[in-house]
Amino acid sequence: MKTATTLNEVTAINGVITDQQPVDFHALGLAGCIDRLAAPLRRQGTEVHWETPHHGIEISSGSASLLYHAAKEVLSNAFKYAHAHDITVRLAAVYHGIRLTVTDNGAGFDSQAAAADGNHGFGLRLMSIAVNEVGGEVSIASKPGNGTCVTVTLPLD
Repeated sequence: MKTATTLNEVTAINGVITDQQPVDFHALGLAGCIDRLAAPLRRQGTEVHWETPHHGIEISSGSASLLYHAAKEVLSNAFKYAHAHDITVRLAAVYHGIRLTVTDNGAGFDSQAAAADGNHGFGLRLMSIAVNEVGGEVSIASKPGNGTCVTVTLPLD
C-alpha cells in the first residue's frame, strides 16, 4: 500500500507510518506528536481513543523520542497487519516512570511463537532492545483473533 505524501502530512508508505514534519515535542507535546501518527489509521476508518493524564509529565527529550518511535512502530503494525477498527492509546505516569500502552482489537498474533521465530518481528525486537538499554520494559500481549496490547514503560530517574 503506497500513499502519496505532502510535506505536512503523516502517511503510510508500504504500511509504515511516516511523518514528513520534524517532531516538535515542545509545541505539540508527546501525546500530540503520537496522535499525529494515527492519521493514516483514522483515514482508513479506525477509531483512535486517548487516555492521558490531565497534568503535564516532565520527561527528557530522549525518553519522549523513544516513546514516540515505539508508538510509531506499534501503530504501523496496527495499520499494516491488525485491521483493527478500534485503538486505545494510554500515556500515564507510573511509579518513577512513564508508560505508553497501545491496545487494538485487530487480528492479533501468537506473540509467543513470534518471539521464538527469528524471521518476523524485527521492528518490535529492535524497539524492545532500545527500551531495555535505558532500563525500560516492553510487554506484548496478543492472541490470534483477540487483538494486541503493547506496553512500554520507561524509568524517569
